[in-house]
Amino acid sequence: MKTKIHATAGVIGFLTILTFWSSTVISELFTSYETIASVKTLVLWGMCVLIPAMIIAGASGMNLGQKRNDPLIAAKKKRMPFIAANGLLILVPAAIYLQSKATSGSFDTMFYTVQTIELIAGATNLTLMGLNIRDGRAMTTYKRSAKL
Repeated sequence: MKTKIHATAGVIGFLTILTFWSSTVISELFTSYETIASVKTLVLWGMCVLIPAMIIAGASGMNLGQKRNDPLIAAKKKRMPFIAANGLLILVPAAIYLQSKATSGSFDTMFYTVQTIELIAGATNLTLMGLNIRDGRAMTTYKRSAKL
C-alpha cells in the first residue's frame, strides 16, 4: 500500500509540474497578457495540489527506502534533496513573484528573467523526478512480474 501511495503522489507531483511548465510556455508564446496573468494565478492555486503531493512522495519514499541501500534507492535519495531545494528555494518564490508581476501587468525584463529561471528550474525538477519515476518502476518490475 505504501508503494502505491508513494507512486501516486510522485506521479501527481510530476504531472502537476508538467502542467505548470507547459501552460506557462504556451501562454507566454501564444496568448495575451491577461491569459498569462490567469495562468500565473492558477499555478499558485495548483500549489495546493503540488505541495502535499511532494510531501507525501518524499515522506513515503524515505520510509520505503529507509532500510535499503541498493543503487537505485541511493540514486533516488541523492536526487530528492535537490528536487526539494529547487522547489522551495526557486520554484515557489518565483511563482509568487511572477503572479504578482503578471497580475499588475508588469511584464518587464525582471519578469522575463525570473520566468526563464523558473522554466529552467522546472525542467530540471521534471527531469530529476522522471528519473526517480523510472528508477521506482525498475524497482517494482520484479514484484509486478512475480504476480503474473
